Amino acid sequence: MSFSDIVTLAPFVAAVLVAAAIIVVDFIAPGRKVPALAVTFIGLALVAALTVVTGQTSSTAFNGAYVVDPLTTFLDMLFVAIVALTVAFAPDYLEQRTLPVAEFNAVLVFAMSGAMLLAGSADLLVLFLGLELMVLPGYVLAGYHKSDGFSTEGAIKYFLLGSFSSAIFLFGLAFVWGLTGTTRIEGVSQSLAAMAAGGAALSPGLGMGLAFLTTGVAFKIAAVPFHYWTPDAYQGSPTPVTGYLSVGPKVGAFALIIRLFAGALGPLAADWSIMFMVLAALTMTLGNLVALTQDNVKRMLAYSSIAHTGYMLVGFAAFAAGQIRGMEGLLYYMAAYTFMNLGAFGVVSALQKRPGITSNLSTFAGLIRREPKLALLLTLFLLSLTGIPPTAGFFGKFYVILAAVEAGQTSATGGWMTGLAILAVLNAAVAAFYYLRVVVYMFMRDQAGDVPVLRHGRLVWAGLAVTAAVTVVLGLFPNVLLDIVGKAAAAIG
Repeated sequence: MSFSDIVTLAPFVAAVLVAAAIIVVDFIAPGRKVPALAVTFIGLALVAALTVVTGQTSSTAFNGAYVVDPLTTFLDMLFVAIVALTVAFAPDYLEQRTLPVAEFNAVLVFAMSGAMLLAGSADLLVLFLGLELMVLPGYVLAGYHKSDGFSTEGAIKYFLLGSFSSAIFLFGLAFVWGLTGTTRIEGVSQSLAAMAAGGAALSPGLGMGLAFLTTGVAFKIAAVPFHYWTPDAYQGSPTPVTGYLSVGPKVGAFALIIRLFAGALGPLAADWSIMFMVLAALTMTLGNLVALTQDNVKRMLAYSSIAHTGYMLVGFAAFAAGQIRGMEGLLYYMAAYTFMNLGAFGVVSALQKRPGITSNLSTFAGLIRREPKLALLLTLFLLSLTGIPPTAGFFGKFYVILAAVEAGQTSATGGWMTGLAILAVLNAAVAAFYYLRVVVYMFMRDQAGDVPVLRHGRLVWAGLAVTAAVTVVLGLFPNVLLDIVGKAAAAIG
């Protein structure tokens, strides 16, 4: 390992050291949240600073196995934001249930380090290592409330299905490695490009590899029909964990898809793009239709997250059809979704601060009269998730749908892409019903009995302020982020 390798990997190394530092501080001051939180936030700030500094120039480490480019920098900063907001929302909820804060923070930062390794992977083996380092802490977090049977049940389902899907994904990597003779993403792309230029038909082995890889990543992003673990894992997990699971692993899995399919398997886009079109259509449609029937807000948001996966896949399908705007729309959507969805879960977590409070719709009845700030904030996040302007969610949907329309006019699969764009618009209209139903309960229904007004910590309010501000700013000034995602998307080619 050279000094330049260490410099390139500085953000990842710092993330691992921050996680270790949180554990050490907890040994020194066991059970005290303030030192653990201080180390966590200071450490995350350091990781963010190193990410910005190392991202000023593109570089590689370990003979090209890891790369720092604008895409890596964008994704790493997004991962830092996800973990920082989750840490802000968690203490109030965890303390009321005597769950340790320091261990929670350490596991989250370890998961972030895996996501950062994933974002910069330029080698198939590093890609798989980053994926597992990201998802294994997720299994722990899903079952973090050990005395809750629902949490344990969701974690077991998540672990079993997650392990199975990882094995399938690894089989796919083995097929690609064996047929191309290299694990370097650039080398795989060049080998496949040579095969495609020679006019050779897709071999059975490579077809099996694509099928395995698509199945593996479809589970990680909770795409239909590989979504069955999502509702139980989300509903059973502690609410701050649910917020993290709905965003962190999803963004990490899309980083995996971008590096693997857009990078290594790009020359075969004509062969795998139709699979992502089908996944996009099924995922957003089924996710929205099932969300319509939910009376539990956490479970509704779980199916909602499945639907949002479908919208993101629309952008990726447009990119596969030759529209770079599709990748820009996907990256923009990932950022917008991060803040508006974490904000929504932050409000739900704040309302569930006192043990015994459910996330059923009845809990939200009359919220505007007893906690008007939380009601207004949740309304903002739900409007953004619906796609109402001027919010970040509106422009997220607008850019991916626009990319699909443009792909429909220029690509060989034009009819399919145009149909996909129309289906996305229809799904956005359907989603308005179940999002606005929560708003109706908050503003137009009376609460059942006397519900005590809760006091929320400063970190909760700070986290909600940040998520609300970003949701509004990206809705009013989308160009602030468009320039960044444009550079990130250009780095893929």
